[in-house]
Amino acid sequence: MRQAKTGDTVKVHYTGRLSDGSIFDTSEEREPLEFTLGGGRLIAGFDEAVIGMRAAESKTVVLTTEKAYGPHNQEMVMVVDRSRMPSDVKPEIGQNFQIPGPNGNVLLVTVVAVSDSTVTFDANHPLAGKDLTFDIQLVEIA
Repeated sequence: MRQAKTGDTVKVHYTGRLSDGSIFDTSEEREPLEFTLGGGRLIAGFDEAVIGMRAAESKTVVLTTEKAYGPHNQEMVMVVDRSRMPSDVKPEIGQNFQIPGPNGNVLLVTVVAVSDSTVTFDANHPLAGKDLTFDIQLVEIA
């Protein structure tokens, strides 16, 4: 039985957990995730974990922050004066917004703090700075 290698299209079921054991994502109640190994669509550590697996094989891997979404970057946290926001917008912690980035691209940000005068946005991925554990089952190598 052949092993998955870079360039193969694969289908996997997975469950992702944080270090406290809480599940942040799973494919178990939906179709398996299909992607091309080495295609850059997934975090590096997940891709690397699937390489070398055989169809029907399962494994559990722990991805350090560097192999997952990277460290939390304080430079991606910004405090904005509320007067710069539309008056009809009532920001709440956990709310997501799209804002124009420095290169003209759109940034997805999450509200992490609100005061009477400011709103603090975080543009880091919500899982940045965290080690992640994945249970992976390789369903198919196309």
